[in-house]
Amino acid sequence: MAEHSEVAYTTADGNDYVAHEQTYEGFIKLVKYGTGTVVVILALMAFFLT
Repeated sequence: MAEHSEVAYTTADGNDYVAHEQTYEGFIKLVKYGTGTVVVILALMAFFLT
C-alpha cells in the first residue's frame, strides 16, 4: 500500500475555507427555515382541513 504521510485536503492549495463556511451556514439556515415552514404548513393543514 502507498504511504500517506499527509492528508491531502489539509495542505492542498486553493482551499477557500471562508467560502466553505459561508456555504455551510447557508445550508444550515435553509434546513432550519425549510423545516419550520413545513411544520407551519402541516399545522395549518391540520387546522383547516379537518
